[in-house]
Amino acid sequence: MTKKLNTYNLSQSKKDLPNIRSGDTVKISQKIKEGDKERIQDFIGLVIAKKHGNELGGTITVRKIISGVGVERIFPVHSPTIVKIEIIGEGKARRAKLYYLRTAKGKRAKLKRKEKIKVPVEEKPEIPETE
Repeated sequence: MTKKLNTYNLSQSKKDLPNIRSGDTVKISQKIKEGDKERIQDFIGLVIAKKHGNELGGTITVRKIISGVGVERIFPVHSPTIVKIEIIGEGKARRAKLYYLRTAKGKRAKLKRKEKIKVPVEEKPEIPETE
């Protein structure tokens, strides 16, 4: 019985997920079905919590502010309605759950951004052609 469950779980899980952490700004594309029409809607926001890791029941809580009102959505990571998850930016968070951002105002409501290290590419010297 457990062998059947494991094979089913593997068939339902997504393999191409990015490494999402608390503090990241993500863009989640989700299929929305209205009547007989289907469209893709994007939700861009800050990840304030990640629960249950990368297992089948894993979720992320994403928060954004629309017209001065905070909106939070909980997305099941392996849901078939989730088309794509992109990481737009990485925040420097020192804790796993960022629930304090719900009440924070002004400067305290912002996270520092992580700087990406740029590795210089070594240029190959040009070899002049001789005849």
